[in-house]
Amino acid sequence: MAKTLVRTDFNFEGQTNVYHGKVRDVYSIGNDILVMVATDRISAFDVILPKGIPSKGQVLNQIAASFLDATADIVPNWKLATPDPMVTVGKKCEGFAVEMIIRGYLTGSAWRAYKEGCREICGVKLPDGMRENERFPEPIITPTTKAAEGHDEDISREEIIAKGIVSKEDYEQVEKYTRALFARGTEIAASKGLILVDTKYEFGKADGKVILMDEIHTPDSSRYFYADGYQEK
Repeated sequence: MAKTLVRTDFNFEGQTNVYHGKVRDVYSIGNDILVMVATDRISAFDVILPKGIPSKGQVLNQIAASFLDATADIVPNWKLATPDPMVTVGKKCEGFAVEMIIRGYLTGSAWRAYKEGCREICGVKLPDGMRENERFPEPIITPTTKAAEGHDEDISREEIIAKGIVSKEDYEQVEKYTRALFARGTEIAASKGLILVDTKYEFGKADGKVILMDEIHTPDSSRYFYADGYQEK
């Protein structure tokens, strides 16, 4: 049976802290560097499951690294190097306490809420008469709070700014980056016969600049459809 790596316990030179997240183990080196290990852990509905999937961490890390490189012309990101298939080394950022969810299609939790009569998600109004998996005229952004443990909660753009979670200037920049990243991800997915349905991005600041953090466009952070047959559904 293939082995899985579900937890690490390294002690790097200059290490100041370690954080074991839902899927990744993150080591702080000095004041400026993070070493992020993508483990084989599985997180579903904000719960860490007891068993991992062999090679999952390697696949996630390599997909994320590839997309970070492919979008570096859009937004600066935290990645410095990938010295191992499961490891990314990057710049430490002060993360914003929100996750930017962008949806191109009405599916998942958004569809469940819509089916029950909800016509507004995170301050975004939705039209009547939509069907499950239908494409939105324009992708919608539905942010959530970023919870270290437990469930993330929906929050509107207006609440984020009013509560000072992210400044108005920074949030407007993050929104622009989110839409540009989703457009690039959509193009790349289409070239592989896929549809990028929805995804999440995390941002922070380093040296006064907004920085893209963590993973992007991976199967853990995104939903994809096969393009073939989508119109038939």
